[in-house]
Amino acid sequence: MSEIALERVKLEDWRVLQKIGRETFKETFESGNTEENMRDYLANGFSEEKLKSELNNPGSIFYFARIGSIVSGYLKVNFSDAQTELRDESGMEIERIYVLKELHGKKVGQLLFEKALDLAKQSEKKFVWLGVWEENPRAIQFYKKNGFEEFDKHVFIIGDDEQTDIMMRLDL
Repeated sequence: MSEIALERVKLEDWRVLQKIGRETFKETFESGNTEENMRDYLANGFSEEKLKSELNNPGSIFYFARIGSIVSGYLKVNFSDAQTELRDESGMEIERIYVLKELHGKKVGQLLFEKALDLAKQSEKKFVWLGVWEENPRAIQFYKKNGFEEFDKHVFIIGDDEQTDIMMRLDL
């Protein structure tokens, strides 16, 4: 396998972000959701308007992971008011780490995670937090392996389905 390169996502990359976002979200959650709910979420959650808004938000940072010319995954972190919940100035949220299913176990996710930690440390944050679907044991195990601990739960809505995310935290 070629070397994994990370690159900051720019506004003009929104279509590439939309493609990898939809593909990895569908791979990850399709089996646990109805076709209608998945279709609705993919259309709205990764719309041009939403992605451009997120990319223009100074509190959000995205990175692509590339293997050769192929975007194999991506990272989104949030600071300050861009955080989806806690909005604690001393913390940073990892909102998304998604990797193409065929590349699970190839260190792409680990590299994106390490980039997130670097961003938090460079910004002198005291902790990193995230939400992970309670029915995604692979992701939960990944975060536990990397030192995260559960501290709460919140609701994540896909279409008309309210799902439970486990909120996890890593003190730096």
